[in-house]
Parts: sequence; C-alpha cells; structure tokens
Amino acid sequence: MGKIAEIGIKCLQDEAAAIMDLVPTIGEDFERAVDLMLRCKGRVIVTGVGKSGHIASKIAATLASTGTPSFYVNALDAFHGDLGMFCPEDIVIAISNSGNTFELTRLLPSLLERGIPIIAMTGTEDSLLTHNAVCWLNISVKHEACPLNLAPTSSTTVSLALGDALACALIEERNFKASDFAKFHPGGSLGKHLSKVGDYMTTDNLPIVNPDSLVSDTMIVISNGKHGLAVVADDEKVVGVITDGDVRRAMQRDRNRFFEMTVKEIMNRAPKTIRYTDRLSKAEKIMQDYKIYALIVVDEVGKVKGVIDSISCL
Repeated sequence: MGKIAEIGIKCLQDEAAAIMDLVPTIGEDFERAVDLMLRCKGRVIVTGVGKSGHIASKIAATLASTGTPSFYVNALDAFHGDLGMFCPEDIVIAISNSGNTFELTRLLPSLLERGIPIIAMTGTEDSLLTHNAVCWLNISVKHEACPLNLAPTSSTTVSLALGDALACALIEERNFKASDFAKFHPGGSLGKHLSKVGDYMTTDNLPIVNPDSLVSDTMIVISNGKHGLAVVADDEKVVGVITDGDVRRAMQRDRNRFFEMTVKEIMNRAPKTIRYTDRLSKAEKIMQDYKIYALIVVDEVGKVKGVIDSISCL
C-alpha cells in the first residue's frame, strides 16, 4: 500500500473515531433539542458561517425532507434583510465550532429579543453562543483529520453526523413513513419508487376497445393512445390486451382476411396488470422482468383505471 492510500485511510479512521467520541455526549440536551423541534409551531432555521454554513444547509435540507419544516439562513445575509425570515414561533440551530463566531453572536440580541430558542451546536460549553442557548450539542473533536490540524474535517464530519442523528430521532418520533417521504420527493427517483402507480398513470383518452372490435379499427386506437397497446375490456373489466406487434403479426399471417378479423381472435387473454395502489417500483420490476413497455392499471375488481409505461418509472 502506498503513502497516499495510507493518508486517506488515516483521515477516514480519524473522522470515524471523532464520530464515535460523540456517542457518550448524547443525552438530556439532545433529547431536549428533539422535543423542542417536535413542538415547534414554526420552522427550524439552521445557520452557520463558512464550512459550518455548508453543513447547516445540508442539515436543513435533511430535516425538511423528513417531515420537519426547515431552511438554511446564511448568518451574513441575516444582517441584510434575511432577519425578516425569523419568527417567534421558530427555533434556531446555530453551528459554530468555537461558539464565538462573530457573525453568529451578532444574531443573538435579535433572536433573544424575539424569544426564539437557540440550539447551540458548538465545540465548547464555555462560549457566548452556548451560554445563550436552551440546549447544547457538543461537536468537539480531539483533532482535525487534516494533516495540519487546521482545515475543518473531523469537526464538520461530526456536525453533519449529529444533524443526521437529530433527523433520525425526529423521523421516529413523528412516525414518519415511506409514503410521507414520497410526498416530499415527487420528482426524485426515491420518491417515484415510493409513490403509488395511481400518481403516474395515464387516465386521459385511454386506448380501450371491446373484444368484438375490428383489428383494423383498433390500429387507430393503438396509434392515438401512444402506449403501443389497446386495453380490451368488457363492462370496464380487463379481458385482454392487443399490441401493435399483435396487429403486425396478424396482418402478415392472415393478410386476406385481416380487415374482417376481430380483436378477440388475436388478443392476449392474460395481460399483465397492476393495481393503482401498488408502488411505482413494483410496476417497474414487472416491466423489466417481462420485457414489456406498459402495464394496464386496474382497481380492486379488475376494472380499468389507466395505463402506465416505462417512461413514467424513470
């Protein structure tokens, strides 16, 4: 193993050790912080400066995506109008390794005047920020993973990990479910896979024909439907499916009587279907397993609700 790899390993070991050193510090103040955030009637505002600001932004994003209304405010911007974002119903998480960062301590009079509780995330209990906070979350480290012991490395890692610990505790306390997570991630792959088929299926101008329809007429229905298929239904219940491939093969096989053929002669009588209440991930798996591009969506009694294709699952 080369020297460069050894440096990388030592960095990871140092940061892992710093996180484990946090474990004994988790206690009453951590529980008080979680309780405050649970009972918060406003938003949780996370703030910091420099590298701590980047960590604050990520913590705010994690909280917001897991059921705790939250956003990040740059402490520098707060003095140029962003103080208007703070309300008495809010809670502030202030991150500063020293606890005496000038830009953050300048915020204290305004926050205290409005009665906004402060959760201090600092590396020392003896600091201006900590003394004015309702609870203190310890992010102290023995040393930075940086070979010079200067660049914020271990300290930012433990701050991020502690923010995740808060989010995880809140997820449990709120009984936050996968379905709730999907509501906050409708455009992402995670959210889509957690979403219901009914949220993404096509319901307008569905390509539906009956078993006695002419195959030649069904070609137009398939084309207009833009899913490459037509749902064969009898009294709204699915009895089969016919695809553009089925039509082409029928034309090649029975060219002389093609314009007399009915759908029931060539339809697939065991089409793949999925319920509109099923997960989008299940629809994706069925299409992958059977190498098909669309599924018929049905309700509990087999009636047509819509069509979902592979593009919707991307």
